[in-house]
Amino acid sequence: MIVVTGATGNIGRPLTQALTDAGRQVTAVSRNAAAVPNGSRHMVADLAEPAGLKPALAGAEALFLLLSGDLHATGARPVDIIGDAAAAGVRRVVLLSTLGVVTRPSGSTRIAMRALEGVLRESGLEWTILRPGGFASNALWWAESVRAQQVVAAPFGDVGVPIIDPVDIAAVAAACLLDDRHVGGVYELTGPQVITPRQQVTAIAAALGSPVGFHELTRDEARAAMSRSMPAELADDTLDILGSPSPAELRVSPDVQRVLGRAPRPFADWATRNVAAFRGEAV
Repeated sequence: MIVVTGATGNIGRPLTQALTDAGRQVTAVSRNAAAVPNGSRHMVADLAEPAGLKPALAGAEALFLLLSGDLHATGARPVDIIGDAAAAGVRRVVLLSTLGVVTRPSGSTRIAMRALEGVLRESGLEWTILRPGGFASNALWWAESVRAQQVVAAPFGDVGVPIIDPVDIAAVAAACLLDDRHVGGVYELTGPQVITPRQQVTAIAAALGSPVGFHELTRDEARAAMSRSMPAELADDTLDILGSPSPAELRVSPDVQRVLGRAPRPFADWATRNVAAFRGEAV
């Protein structure tokens, strides 16, 4: 049995589907009750609670660990999850980390994630570490303004990075959970090319079949908007990456091709699959 955390999100849902399609038993874990793909069982667990995942780990052979905001929740001890997994008899852990542990190692989130990577490496378990860059699905932040006003407001319109489709992250994670060849691998995951916000909007408009405008925000305007939904420090950190990506953040990684035997999906593919969100349809 394989445990998938974050199982109802942009990565966990397609990962759960891929594993059940492969004939594996899956326990899909999320913070709240939710529908999960047929063939999997659902369990509610809050990973911010030190022992929240223990019941799901019983009888598991492998774990996909996605922490998201749970990494910094009050009282959270994500390193305990590794010990709990080992104590439960889990053999393999695939950890979703971030490219930022390499490209911007001084931030508090990356320091914590790098420490978790180190604990996993020394755990005695089989492990694989995935380090994705920016997600194509972050464009969903624009969906409301596209539906209401047919416009996207964003900073740094002509500065791009090679964002990755979460479905490709899920596909790589499935391969690493199922194939022994990826044990001990550290994979940097990006899309196939650098793409700017303005080019993303062009792709969304093409998927919609109707024009979508682009309004470029100043950094201060973007910071004010982002600070309403995240700590100001994290907003500044994000804007640093978006506005001045380093050479390492601009690099197109070969690792998706290496693991899956195919190129990563372009942003236009993601936009086409998710066009309903920009039309206001049920998804």
